[in-house]
Amino acid sequence: MNKTAYLNHDSDLRENCHQEPIAIIGMGCRFPGKADSPEAFWQLLSNGVNAVKDIPSSRWDLERYYDPNPTAGKFYVRSAAFLEPEEIEEFDAEFFRMASREAASLDPQQRLLLEVSWEALEHAGIAPTSLAGSQTGVFVGIHWDDYSAERFYMVNPSDLNAYPTLSNLRSLSAGRIAYVLDLHGPTLQVDTACSSGLVSVHLACQSLQNRESNLAIAGGVSLLLSPKLTVGFCQMNVLAKDGRCKTFSDSVDGFVQGEGCGMIILKRLRDALRDRDPILATIRSSAINHDGYSLTLTTPAIAAQESMLRQAVENAQIEPQQVQYVETHGTGTPLGDPIEVKALAKVLGQNRQNPLVIGSMKTNMGHLGAASGVAGLIKTVLSLQHNHIPPNLHFDKPNRRIPWHKLAVTVPTELMPWAENEPKLAGVSCFGMSGTNAHVILEAPPKPSQVELSTELIEPKYHLLTLSAKSEKALNALTQNYLTFLDTTEYSLGDICYSAATGRSHFSHRLAMIANSKAEIRQQLDSLVKGEKITGPIQGDTYGSVPKIAFLFTGQGSQYVDMGRELYETQPTFRRVLQQCDEILHSYLDRPLLSILYPNEPEDIINLTAYTQPAIFAFEYALAELWKSWGIIPDVVMGHSVGEYVAACVAGVFSLEDGLKLIATRGKLIGKLPQEAHGKMVSVMASEELINSAIAPYGTKVSIAAVNGPQSIVISGDSPSIDAIVTELQAKEIKTRELTVSHAFHSPLMEPVLKPFAQVAAEVTYCSPQIPLISNLTGEQVTDDVTTANHWVNHIRQPVRFADGMNTLQKMGIKCFVEIGAKPILLGMGANCLLDETEHYTWLPSIRTDAESSTLVESLAQLYVRGLKINWQGFFSSEHHRKVVLPTYPFQRERCWVEVQQERVARKSSKISAHPLLQERIYSSVLKPGEVQFEAYLAHNDLAGR
Repeated sequence: MNKTAYLNHDSDLRENCHQEPIAIIGMGCRFPGKADSPEAFWQLLSNGVNAVKDIPSSRWDLERYYDPNPTAGKFYVRSAAFLEPEEIEEFDAEFFRMASREAASLDPQQRLLLEVSWEALEHAGIAPTSLAGSQTGVFVGIHWDDYSAERFYMVNPSDLNAYPTLSNLRSLSAGRIAYVLDLHGPTLQVDTACSSGLVSVHLACQSLQNRESNLAIAGGVSLLLSPKLTVGFCQMNVLAKDGRCKTFSDSVDGFVQGEGCGMIILKRLRDALRDRDPILATIRSSAINHDGYSLTLTTPAIAAQESMLRQAVENAQIEPQQVQYVETHGTGTPLGDPIEVKALAKVLGQNRQNPLVIGSMKTNMGHLGAASGVAGLIKTVLSLQHNHIPPNLHFDKPNRRIPWHKLAVTVPTELMPWAENEPKLAGVSCFGMSGTNAHVILEAPPKPSQVELSTELIEPKYHLLTLSAKSEKALNALTQNYLTFLDTTEYSLGDICYSAATGRSHFSHRLAMIANSKAEIRQQLDSLVKGEKITGPIQGDTYGSVPKIAFLFTGQGSQYVDMGRELYETQPTFRRVLQQCDEILHSYLDRPLLSILYPNEPEDIINLTAYTQPAIFAFEYALAELWKSWGIIPDVVMGHSVGEYVAACVAGVFSLEDGLKLIATRGKLIGKLPQEAHGKMVSVMASEELINSAIAPYGTKVSIAAVNGPQSIVISGDSPSIDAIVTELQAKEIKTRELTVSHAFHSPLMEPVLKPFAQVAAEVTYCSPQIPLISNLTGEQVTDDVTTANHWVNHIRQPVRFADGMNTLQKMGIKCFVEIGAKPILLGMGANCLLDETEHYTWLPSIRTDAESSTLVESLAQLYVRGLKINWQGFFSSEHHRKVVLPTYPFQRERCWVEVQQERVARKSSKISAHPLLQERIYSSVLKPGEVQFEAYLAHNDLAGR
């Protein structure tokens, strides 16, 4: 039977959605041997590292509990696979919005689940906070509760408070993840003993296939905090005396205890392909069952294992011999290993060309309890990714109870290349001492070539790397982590920036860096780490209110050949909108807009008014749409002269088609004026009152064209009159500057165009603005007048009251101004209007003539560090980008730990109870003949009155 094709399985899935493959898109872990990430875990596995160590005194008192002979209350082992103390005892309570007392009371298994789930989501390139309100399910395997047993169940009831009452319920372990992330999908805790983690994965897959969840977080956790379980297992004689899990070896004598946490992120394959998620592997099928009645409750049943394997193979729609590797339960017990190998050989070992490879990560770090199944799954996913199978440790002599010569199975003793088979398939088994068994069949992910990449656009020259954290200390740590990461990574800078922006939650402390190479980014990070003051990185926090934004649309005079060409070549939104404008303007211009903006041969026709005004409109409208596609939506808009047409269109006063019709007609009519009507425009450094007096004698020939500031006035009119006025002003030592313009705009010379323009303006459909719009005519927020043709007729003739408009924006509480134009002209004028030193304003250009992309990206970075919510998917719109694995959040942990309070009512001997020191007699081979010792638990009041 051929495997189901990844991209052609829709019809099959309609018939049976329960056979739909599930993509594994992210993983997180805390395993012994400092395997605190999938990458570190793979290094441990591939290097054949044994993470089992001597039991540290910080965990248990060996002098108290160790006895080489298994006596009551003692254990005969000296080693296990533990996490580092800080991984268990410390926690970033502030990050998870938790009081320190609550965090200390909380079972560290639940703390691990919170951290590892967060890291698994980041590993998947998913910003965890983006899942709020989503149909995301949480499935957690957990079955020990040592922490609560010793700190809750065994304390005096009078010592209890509200925190441990809820903090130690295992049933809340999954619910706490859903609560913190505001997830609304199925959420449950699973306890089938050792198989809990893999059963959780099975249930998560079913939830996805049944459409209960659109995303699932699944896995397991187990910690060894009390020695009592070890004492009990030693009484059962199931632990390996030498501290080595010798799976499949002839010297098997039991398993080794371990602890850890593993979580994976799951999604329907079709959805993962659609969303271009990083697909690490796919789950082709899963199956669970129970041993039923067997020799004992905990004895494995070969018939049940065979039945489960057959079901998994059938669900995967594959042939049994197609499975190349199985990560076994492989505990290294004399009874369990032979049963498991024989079952595998019976179901998967027939008609094989190559032997079935089997292994067990328990040889590296022992039995991780409820986390063991998901640990084996993560190991197998990593093996598929790296195309190698790690060695099975301690396999010196094959187990004589297994008929190896009759079975098509083999055990790798060194790092083994994965055979070149298609499809690459592997199985993962996990059996619970409860009798519940689980098996998952994995397949290597679809090849990247199946995803079509667009080649239409050029990669932007400048990239924006954004980092954030909940504290300055955490941000500094993240900066250091990225510096280390960049020393070794081969990922492209574009992919790194894309993943950092789209795959991370953005917190209050923010850092943004603009660069065109990884080396430049690294240099900036290095300087920050060293505390050097450099230009480039933009840093800030968002504790203040997010600033309100005004878009300022530039007027005529900002145009130049090739303005925005770099954006046209690199930004699909800008390109699409300009092409749309070009198509609309075909009816109004005698040549294509794009040929005016970006001529193939050197040509300067863009300065002809008939082309200038529609070109400015189209350019600025496309630029505004680009900003909006990045999530930057203005709170208010204002233009200067022809810029008001664009502002009105953006505000919704008229459609793009009508806006282009108006501006093209305006430019065409003005462009046809006779040469003697061209006139002059002059900027004067004087008050409006003084200028009104100066131009009064020339009332029918000269007028004020713009009030750009308290001492910045533009006059416009016929050339002789303007020359005369300038001479008079200069005689009074008033500064003047003639402007380079094609016509005397906003002057009496515009009168001939008003009537024909009014006819066209009357044909336009007007609407009330959807965004506050500041009028050039009044300097105030527009009224219904803006929805009449008369407003736009008057706009040609009347002065631009820019300074009044800036004062209105100030009264509206605007603190951030973004200029939408080809040159930063209005920002300086605006800053001269708002001279209140008690207020801090932000002035951001969109483009500078010599730095288009870098200016735009730097302004976006400024908005980012000020707390604005950026649409990063819109910013990184090119399909060339892919999600890559980046450093995860650097939790700033502090010790959150409740010390064990020994039982006050000690386990007194039934024979000796006359004295508090004579409680429990110790029986040990280390005692001399005739020597008697007792063990007691004492509190201060136990000796009171004695």
